[in-house]
Amino acid sequence: MDKSKLDLADKSKILCRTLLENDQTVPQDSLFRDDIFESTCRRVEDRNEARVLRDITPLVVPPAEILAIYGDARLDCLVESINEGWNNSIPVIGTRPQPDYSAGFKREAFTEDQLNKLSPFIGDWINGDLSYFMGAYNMYFPFLTCEVKCGAAALDVADRQNAHSMTIAARAVVELFRLVGRESELHRQILGFSVSHDHCSVRIYGHYPVVGENDTKYYRHPIRKFDITELDGREKWTAYKFTKNVYTLWMPNHFEMLCSAIDQLSPGYDLDAPPLSEKSGLSQALSSCQLPDSDVDSGAEVPATPDTSFTEQGAPKRRRRKADG
Repeated sequence: MDKSKLDLADKSKILCRTLLENDQTVPQDSLFRDDIFESTCRRVEDRNEARVLRDITPLVVPPAEILAIYGDARLDCLVESINEGWNNSIPVIGTRPQPDYSAGFKREAFTEDQLNKLSPFIGDWINGDLSYFMGAYNMYFPFLTCEVKCGAAALDVADRQNAHSMTIAARAVVELFRLVGRESELHRQILGFSVSHDHCSVRIYGHYPVVGENDTKYYRHPIRKFDITELDGREKWTAYKFTKNVYTLWMPNHFEMLCSAIDQLSPGYDLDAPPLSEKSGLSQALSSCQLPDSDVDSGAEVPATPDTSFTEQGAPKRRRRKADG
């Protein structure tokens, strides 16, 4: 939950400015319409998270699938989730994330050959096998999460939940590139984004790895923090436009990068062979990954030493999640 002393690579800093400054179209008739914007904010300021999620979130973080339905074919490769548990992901801590909103790539975005190459690392995803590369059961390589809270102090909790989710998301890309010997390409480069907000305050972050010779640590970069009600709502569409830019400007290049690494995977891994950790070198990768000092919180008690190595999660092999209850 902090910036690395090495900071972002210059390329990613330029990216952040582009995503903030590039203009995008916004809805003409919505609860953020100029003549009703103040009324909207007053009506939700003392309401619960469900009300904020219903009325405000789609105008802060536009849903990718709805934009696709309305005609943006570039987003047909995406899938979103609303309050769905990332039950197919290997968590950083014991509790799996459950973002209020998240976006990633759907299975149909990849070719049959790419899915075959990913299959040994995905396992039986329908029946709950855990993987580095999945979030929810239908989401590969998530890259955006949003958490909604009520009250300024609660946004700190949202930040911690987003940090957990997006560390998992960034780790997925690092582990994929580690398999093909290209992890150094990701050093200090943003691999995903998160948004924390309540009825008026918004915090936007980028998440990135620092890849060392013997370990990888994950950090976040604050991109913008602001109040949508200030200056008569001048900033009310800032997060909306930023998110659309993530979808349309950043996501296609990110997807192309993922596909280039997947295409380099060696085919023919035997799912009945010894655990993947013993065959692919992922165990070594797992033991080298660390989360820097942070208070990652997914609604459960956090270990006393939050920067513990991921090795405490066990080897990255096919595992089934415990049944609910």
